[in-house]
Amino acid sequence: MDDSTSRLIQYCLDHTTPASPVLKALERETYLKTLAPQMLSGPLQGQMLRLLSQLLQPRTILEIGTFTGYSALCLAEGLAPDGKLYTIEGNPELEYLIRKYIQKAEQTEKIELIIGDAKAIIPDLPYEYDLVFIDAGKNDYAFYFDLVVDRVRPGGLILADNVLWSGKVLNGKYDKDTATIHAFNQKIQDDERVENILLPIRDGLIIARKR
Repeated sequence: MDDSTSRLIQYCLDHTTPASPVLKALERETYLKTLAPQMLSGPLQGQMLRLLSQLLQPRTILEIGTFTGYSALCLAEGLAPDGKLYTIEGNPELEYLIRKYIQKAEQTEKIELIIGDAKAIIPDLPYEYDLVFIDAGKNDYAFYFDLVVDRVRPGGLILADNVLWSGKVLNGKYDKDTATIHAFNQKIQDDERVENILLPIRDGLIIARKR
């Protein structure tokens, strides 16, 4: 990231509602205790997720890929009073950290953490969703989208993270991972069941609204 981009991002952060003390503590601990802390949503995208959820006031949220729980805590802020967020994480080693901060944020009644393979778990979840956030294995994005799109209510949202893949989607010659991300972006663009926007926030965020 060049200096001008870093300064621009910092300017955006300086003019964005700051993260809560719990989220700041989670960010610090994520950088101290995980091997890939850059996977964290962070304060800019986190506030975007929080605002989208607050505007939608969903009753049911599905998050595919929890990591350490930052995005789950942000999304849960907008839940309806009787709402619930189901978040699925495939790495059991992160469970202690996720549960620690769900408790610190006093969201234990709102957030249900499920540890396991999302591809096996999602078909057995008997819910219609108001909002789905896809942020797990990038090679499975298209599979996850197909798995959930018909279970999102009209007017609901499907979000997908990391869809710019560090800018590699602009390269003419794609490696396997970049080609997969590009194909997913095109799949969303071509799907008449949704209308969508791709935003250059953090590593790229697609917001697709179910028609």
